[in-house]
Amino acid sequence: MDLENQRQEIRDTGKNITEQVTQNISRMFEEKFLTLEKNHENLKERVENQEKRLHMLEKQARKNNLVFFGVEENEKSYASLERNFITWVEEYLSVKLNYSDIQEIKRIGKKEERLRPIVVTFSTLGTKIKIIKQKRALKDTNYYIKEDYPKYVLEKRKELQEQLKLEREKELEPKLYTTN
Repeated sequence: MDLENQRQEIRDTGKNITEQVTQNISRMFEEKFLTLEKNHENLKERVENQEKRLHMLEKQARKNNLVFFGVEENEKSYASLERNFITWVEEYLSVKLNYSDIQEIKRIGKKEERLRPIVVTFSTLGTKIKIIKQKRALKDTNYYIKEDYPKYVLEKRKELQEQLKLEREKELEPKLYTTN
């Protein structure tokens, strides 16, 4: 009988050791999981902050930009595009521009049969505002001017335009407010 008791004690001790090892392993995995989860949350927060910062920088970079649609495409170089644009602005918007008022000018999109828009970065916000104030002069023409918004803003505006259309159909008085 004594031998049987010893065997039982050995089995019980083995069980206890197995349970303790299992508990220790479970606790270690749980601690590791919590650490990884915390790191994941920190990384997620950093990515969100970086995205916000990137959006802010992108908006800042486009702050002095305007996009012009319908302007004839007959230039062969950057200099001729700049010269033609300055002439166009004087003719249609009655705003006198100097070459120094333009920081950068370029056509966007692929060269196809239709006219590509021109993105202009003005040297100062004041020049951009002068142009915007005169855009009503384009009312009965094929030309128009828009702000140069980042892609995510354009998508949100499109979404809101659809909502605006639905509200108008309901004959409510909707308004679309945007912030730059």
